[in-house]
Amino acid sequence: MGVTSLNFDQQDFDVIRYSRALAADAVQTAGNGHPGTAMSLAPIAYLLFQRHLRHDPSDPAWLARDRFVLSCGHSSLTLYTQLFLSGYGLEIADLREFRKLNSLTPGHPEFGHTPGVEITTGPLGAGISTAVGMAMAGRYVHGLLEPETTIGDGVFDHHVYVLCSDGDLQEGISAEACSLAGTQQLENLTVIYDDNRISIEGDTHLAFTEDVSARYRAYDWDVIEIDHLANGDVDLEKIDAALSKSRQSSKPTLIRVKSIIAWPAPNARNTAKSHGSALGIEEVAATKVELGIPSDEFFQMPDHLLAHARKVKARATDLRKDWEHSFQAWKVRSPERAELLDRIVKKDLPKLRVPEFSKDKEIATRAASGKVIQALAEQLPELWGGSADLADSNNTTIESSTSFLPLTSGFEQANPYGRVIHFGIREHAMGAILNGIALNGLSKAYAGTFLVFSDYMRGSVRLSALMDLPVTYVWTHDSIGLGEDGPTHQPIEHISALRAIPNFSVVRPADANEVAYAWLEILKRRKPAGLLLSRQNLPVFDREDVASAENVSKGAYILKEAAGNITAIVIATGSEVAIALKAQAELAQEDIHIRVVSAPCLEWFEAQDIKYREEVLPPNIKLRVSIEAGVSQPWHKYLGFEGSAISLEHFGASANAQVLYEKFGITSDQVSNRIKSLM
Repeated sequence: MGVTSLNFDQQDFDVIRYSRALAADAVQTAGNGHPGTAMSLAPIAYLLFQRHLRHDPSDPAWLARDRFVLSCGHSSLTLYTQLFLSGYGLEIADLREFRKLNSLTPGHPEFGHTPGVEITTGPLGAGISTAVGMAMAGRYVHGLLEPETTIGDGVFDHHVYVLCSDGDLQEGISAEACSLAGTQQLENLTVIYDDNRISIEGDTHLAFTEDVSARYRAYDWDVIEIDHLANGDVDLEKIDAALSKSRQSSKPTLIRVKSIIAWPAPNARNTAKSHGSALGIEEVAATKVELGIPSDEFFQMPDHLLAHARKVKARATDLRKDWEHSFQAWKVRSPERAELLDRIVKKDLPKLRVPEFSKDKEIATRAASGKVIQALAEQLPELWGGSADLADSNNTTIESSTSFLPLTSGFEQANPYGRVIHFGIREHAMGAILNGIALNGLSKAYAGTFLVFSDYMRGSVRLSALMDLPVTYVWTHDSIGLGEDGPTHQPIEHISALRAIPNFSVVRPADANEVAYAWLEILKRRKPAGLLLSRQNLPVFDREDVASAENVSKGAYILKEAAGNITAIVIATGSEVAIALKAQAELAQEDIHIRVVSAPCLEWFEAQDIKYREEVLPPNIKLRVSIEAGVSQPWHKYLGFEGSAISLEHFGASANAQVLYEKFGITSDQVSNRIKSLM
């Protein structure tokens, strides 16, 4: 590469040459990894970080920064090298520690672990899909803080850049998310597709022969195609022009770049081996000869070249100076919004009010959640959300708001800053988009579908937990109580499967007032959580007769104490708590006294101190029964050898809820009989 209109001088091209060698050296030293993509993408990544990405290495959390998403997370050295060159705190020593325990350079980028990493990527398709959520959040925040300005000209507006691979675009989740991105006309989203036609098994055309450009044009994206140079390297001039053009587009942009993996390795280039294996000592040396750098030097970046690359800090200083001037002017113009921003940045909440539900009328917990959402939306302008085409069933619509849609969509309710998100029937992408909104950091999002379809979004839920993001999943129709839709829609193993995810709270409230306090606790904790809600109406407990719903924050609590000496403890969640209370009353007539424990969230209960947990479940009371309309797997920890679970160890059937609960033995009679048999 020679000097071009890029305004790159020879030192820039020298930095790129050494960057390619660093990728080869790091993987060779680690003994494993993905050198090829990092080598071929080094020029594009350098161009982005040096010329296009608005960022500040001294402040990775700058509100106005552009976001960079390395969707092909296996090529983590692509990102680590730029963080090193830009001065984010990574040094050559960190690159030497690539893939080693506790290093800042793990095999795939990890959010919260390495400064400058915006998102945990690794599962292919997740990064690009999450980036759609980042771009959506950017537009929503514009409407929240500065709706009077043109989109793109605001103080907080930013662009989202993605580097993705063939693998990302083969995954179904990316199709879901990118289809929605086109509908939403997310002009602040640019995806660079590294089309190198190589994956682990070889040529991607073994399984991936579609016209990707045509597909993205059908999604209503702008598509720019760029072939590689005659010598095999990427065409930086054309990529530079495409990146500039994408900033002016009124749609999301796909820049399809034809590249040669592992370029310029003389023997490994364009091979499957270079995708996921070290090149070998001889090939690394031969590559350095091709690059024109000493073949016997390792992990080299000459000081003068590093100093040249880190001039990007001066560019950041100028950007920050201009931005700070605009930011201060905005604060003067918009003092109330400035107060809102300050509260959001501090992660504070106002004193929230939630509805109090009367014992006089039964109500499904999904319906109660809908009423709580309305109340919270009035108090939290940063709260927004929607559903995977099930809003009327999930009760997730903010009724006072419009739909989050571009005005050009033609719908009367369309508002580019609306609070109601229509995800379409795209559960997996919906989860990823929620993650992207949470990573943006300036709004709170939730989304709903039926609990049984949490299987479709499990990969995204796991990433919520892995990144510790304050995402709220609203999963309704949480048991056989949904009735006639039958076993395909009735969750059986799902509650237990979700509880198996580390750092994820599964919250299954027993009545409407538990729902209200569960919402408050979820917002307070700022952790990933799933709210499991009933389709069928449930009694609203008389809180003068049972303990306060405020105890939901403890995860499990004594809902109603035994009237005499405790014979047994019955622990239940959700719709089964009312069954436990009924059994308590029936057994009391036979002078058998049981304690009823409502356990809406076992994860929150486990976080309590041992003293409290033993107050609720005294070790000396060994006769315990759990009730939950799902598999019993998580309950045995609390039941011990002398307890028993009333559960569902098989699929459901098509009938109304009352018939199914009777047929499958989830009744107060069954509880009573089980306790008496254990006695």
